[in-house]
Order: sequence, then structure tokens, then C-alpha cells
Amino acid sequence: MAAELPGQTLEGKVAIVTGSSRGLGAGMAMAMARRGAKVVITYTSASSEAKAATLVSEIEALPNSSSAVSVRADLSDISAPSAIVAASLSAFGSAIHILVNNAAVQITQPLAKITLENYQSVYDINVRGVILMTQAVLPHLQPRSRVINISSVGGRAGFADLSLYTSSKAALEGLTRSWAAELGQNGTTVNAVAPGPVKSDMLDSIPPHIVQMQMDNTPVEHRVGTSHEVASVVAWLAGADSSWVSGQVLNVSGGWSMY
Repeated sequence: MAAELPGQTLEGKVAIVTGSSRGLGAGMAMAMARRGAKVVITYTSASSEAKAATLVSEIEALPNSSSAVSVRADLSDISAPSAIVAASLSAFGSAIHILVNNAAVQITQPLAKITLENYQSVYDINVRGVILMTQAVLPHLQPRSRVINISSVGGRAGFADLSLYTSSKAALEGLTRSWAAELGQNGTTVNAVAPGPVKSDMLDSIPPHIVQMQMDNTPVEHRVGTSHEVASVVAWLAGADSSWVSGQVLNVSGGWSMY
């Protein structure tokens, strides 16, 4: 079993991965743990509690120095970031080295029908939540830390009825570049990862014709991606080998979009 683990490039690091009880987030949390990190897993609803607990158990069973805790926190609540950081400090001490802002929601709604409630539900988590989460972590980030924001190919593509989601991801990419300019003096990097369609619960909420169009136009095998393929890129960004990469959006889409 030990031989199957990748290099322990994140040994001794503490990582927070928001929205990580399932899907892409769970894949990212496990990728970090398999490389030796101590991981804080966050989830929102009671229905995800069992999945989070299972993921913690799987990480604890790895034959390396990794460990994990889970915390229920809804990032639409402005108090959630401080609760997540408090859980990290209680479990793993005063240092935080990696923050992955993964938690997000999307609503399919044409422009004419967008309500204030729709706007708030998307932007409170996808944009405000990322800002407040990163602010909460900032006092504890160590030199040469990593902030990784999970964007989407939608941040630079136009999809009908998805304007709230795609614009929130475009905002996230702007935050990424500005924070990279602010935080780099001590070696900290800030990057974004923009996946194409990936097998996940969120993919099921995207109109099927959009998913099919993306698959048809994906050069690599005309398929959707897997959480492992995205998580591997995130784990690389979290490690020392990515130290000269900052302020970038890494497109992980099988070539569906190229920039």
C-alpha cells in the first residue's frame, strides 16, 4: 500500500479544502492527504456529514503522516470562515499552508428571471465566501503558502442561462491575479484552476446540451474529466514544485478551451 502513495510532497503541511465532502473537493482533499498533508474538510448540509466522516476515515487509514478533520460550515454565513479556521487551529496548530477555495453553487436561470435571491445565493458563496475565507486564513498563512481558487472554463466562456455562475467564476479569476500581486513577497502563490466538465453532482445540474457540446468539442477523447485529473493539478500547485507559478489560471479541460 505504501508504495502506491505518490511522493510525500505535502508532508507537514496543513490544508483547508472547502466544499470537500464529495465530488471534486473530496478528490482534492484525498490528493493532498495522499501526499502527506493534514486536511480540514468542510461541508454544508447534514446530508453530507456521513460522506465527510467517511473521507476522514479513509484519510486516517493512509499509511503516511496525513490526518483529517471535518467541520460543518455554510460559507453563505459570514461567520463560517472563522469557524473553519478555528477547527484547523484546534486540530493541527497555529500554521496553515494551503487553502483551496472550492465550495461553490450554481443556478440555471435566464437573465429575465434572475432574482435578488438567485444572485445572493451564488455570489454569497462563490465570491464573498472566497474573500472572507481567504481573509480568515491570512493571519495564519506561513511563508511560501498556497492559495488555490477553483474556477471553471465558464469563467471565460458564454453559456446561456448560466450567467450568475460564469460571472462569479470570472470574478474569482480577477481576485486570483490581485491576490497574487499582494501576497507574493514571502513566496506565497495564488493561482486558479479552471476545470472543464467533470463527473460530479454539480455536472448533473448543468443543462445536458451544454455538457454534450463540451464533450463533442473536447480534443482529449471527447469526454468529461475525472476528479482525479483535476485533483492532481491542484495537488501539484499546492507543493514546492509550483513555486514559480502565480497569478495564473490553469485550464484543466482536456483542451476544450485553450489559453
